[in-house]
Amino acid sequence: MLNRIKATVDYIQSKTGFTPEVGIVLGSGLGGLVKEVEVEHTLSYSDIPNFPVSTVHGHGSKLLLGKLNGVKVAVMQGRFHFYEGYSMQDVAFPIRVLKYLGINRLFLSNASGGMNPNYQVGDLMIIDDHINLMGTNPLIGPNNDELGPRFPDMSAPYDPTLVKAAIEIAIAKNYRCHIGVYAAVTGPTYETRAEYKYIRTIGADCVGMSTIPEVIVARHMGLPVFAISIITDMGGLEDVQIITHEEVLKVAQAAEIKMTALIRELIAK
Repeated sequence: MLNRIKATVDYIQSKTGFTPEVGIVLGSGLGGLVKEVEVEHTLSYSDIPNFPVSTVHGHGSKLLLGKLNGVKVAVMQGRFHFYEGYSMQDVAFPIRVLKYLGINRLFLSNASGGMNPNYQVGDLMIIDDHINLMGTNPLIGPNNDELGPRFPDMSAPYDPTLVKAAIEIAIAKNYRCHIGVYAAVTGPTYETRAEYKYIRTIGADCVGMSTIPEVIVARHMGLPVFAISIITDMGGLEDVQIITHEEVLKVAQAAEIKMTALIRELIAK
């Protein structure tokens, strides 16, 4: 793993000579933030050694290096998912690469299904805790102490300072924004009514198919994390809603203006 990380980092640095301060991962339909970045270098995932390639519609497959509000950023336009057939280690591999490139904070975004009855489609939810329902963990296997400890603490996976600052920004902008718990399942099927009820009952406010593997690996390496969800649909309601990926993308793209503004201002802070 360490050799793979260093080989990938060496390639990126040889092509760009760029050292980012903040890493950003953009989820389904959430590529609009790249318009705000003063892009200096663009690398296709397919050209980066050891990198997976995103296969999901609505995800780009590019690593962008540049500046956002004067801060050097590395932006992943598209992520990887367990349901695509990648291992958990492969799903989270780019986060390790970003850390070794030099980032000191990680920002994650996703589209998710809301279950909290106080939520509405198009709302934002700042994640302050999560429930891993994926049945596995990217840290399973031999541990390399150079990457992080064998048993990393996960009592506060999302950085409280970043969460607090994001809440203040959302309030100032009068956004419909919540703080809540995100649950991750493997997918690629959307949840049944009983599954939505179960996930809500155990304490989650929304559910998706990503993010948690990336957070686990980031915290393993000591990276502070901020993550935000756009609520693209509501599940577990009395009136059954048919959910499609196209509808999820449509809602995410409509709401991402708010998410983009919030992340842009949070990074500036």
